[in-house]
This record gives sequence, structure tokens and C-alpha cells, in this order.
Amino acid sequence: MTSSGSTLLFGAIPAELKPSTAEKRELVQFLHTLCRRLAGSRPIVGLLADDARLRQLNRDFLGCDYATDVLSFPATHFKPESGEIAISLERAAAQAAEFGHALLDEIKILLLHGTLHLTGLDHEKDGGVMEREEQRWRAEFQLPETLIARASRSNRRLPKHRKGAA
Repeated sequence: MTSSGSTLLFGAIPAELKPSTAEKRELVQFLHTLCRRLAGSRPIVGLLADDARLRQLNRDFLGCDYATDVLSFPATHFKPESGEIAISLERAAAQAAEFGHALLDEIKILLLHGTLHLTGLDHEKDGGVMEREEQRWRAEFQLPETLIARASRSNRRLPKHRKGAA
């Protein structure tokens, strides 16, 4: 599904996690909003898939042989888009259940996190800049607590493998 140049692809997804048509529209609109407001109107290609696909991408591009919730692949200067984001709906569903909010909200949190990486922010290296931006946008979009805030609260570190190269 596309919206103003941004594309959201739905890969192999377990039947019980497949978004409804209305949810798909809402996610495409959210991705469009992220592109317009955070990425300077440069389109983003998003993929919602299963753990197996995220594990494959993580292994192929980053050398990490396990599934993760979100991967960001900034575009090279040869591409007109901001980059690509891949999200595991199985990880998103588990995290939504763990933190007590809707799956749709968790997908939006992951899209926000991935988009911030595509804008050049990196929570591993920026001294809290990405965390503050994520908190600001979470509040703006009325989303539950973000990835970085959850990791900070529970004294867990986010994996270093969230950002790749396409």
C-alpha cells in the first residue's frame, strides 16, 4: 500500500497478526505523516513481516543470526527515499502484550524508532538526542512509551543492530 510516495509492504505474516484493511490504511497514513514531518518528505519503504524474514535480514545485512523487532536501512545517495524499515509483527505483538498496549500502537512505535534512525539519529552514539526526539514525537502522536524509554526504565540496553546499510 502506498501514500504519497511512501510504501508499506506486508510480507509473510501469521494469519492471527494480519492487520485489517482499516488498520493497514491507518499504518500507511502514519508512515506518510512520519515521512512528511520527520524525513523531509522523502519517502520510506516499510516492510511488515514475520520473525523468519527479520532474522534473515538481520543475518544477511548485519551478521546477527536472530530475529529483532525493527531494522532500519538508510538509503544511499543514489536513492530518492529516506530508506527502508523492516518490522517483525511477531516481535511487535509480544512487546505490545508485554507493555499492555495495542499491536497497532507498537507498530507505530517501531515505525517512529526506525524513521528516527533514517534521519541520522543513533541512540548508541548521540548522548540522548534520539531519546529526546523519540519522547517528543511519541507525545505528539499520543503513543505509549517508546523503545528507548522502556529500555532505560528497565536498565536494558537496546541492541546495537537496529541500524543497517542498504
